[in-house]
Amino acid sequence: MKKLFSEIPHIKNDAFELRKLTPSDAKDLKKLVDNQNVYRYLPTFLFEKKYQDVNYVIEHLYDECFKESIILGVFKDDQFCGLAEMYGFKDYIHKISVGYRLLESCWGKGIATQAAAMLVDYLYQETDIEIITASTMIENQASANVLKKNGFSLVAHAVGEDWGYDEPTLSDKWIR
Repeated sequence: MKKLFSEIPHIKNDAFELRKLTPSDAKDLKKLVDNQNVYRYLPTFLFEKKYQDVNYVIEHLYDECFKESIILGVFKDDQFCGLAEMYGFKDYIHKISVGYRLLESCWGKGIATQAAAMLVDYLYQETDIEIITASTMIENQASANVLKKNGFSLVAHAVGEDWGYDEPTLSDKWIR
């Protein structure tokens, strides 16, 4: 069993790959970060939104951010589709949360479902993680469906949570 955060995972199957972002991914990451539709159901404090320069984000992602979360690029047939993240690590209870955000052109194609499945398989098969959670804004039914397809169960509905907005965000809590 690997200890989570002992390495940056590289997760791959026949069509999909979750891997470390490189400088060559900057143009695609910029396209993702600049799309307001992508981020309307997401927290304001995500690492890739923290800095204006996506090149700086990529350069510092795995030193500044790696202590708290693991962000991987999602690729289908070598094409950038978005990001997958493991965050909120609680080592003492072997728990982590997962999330994903895709280019708008990749929505509705099963890519988020596949990326989430790959994260879940990696976490349960290759690490000592025992509990995987996720949060979604209650309006984001597409993301809720991704979690349902991956065996997550809704454990709390419309819970106020800090997502970096002026008021608490009503969120659904999921567990697997």
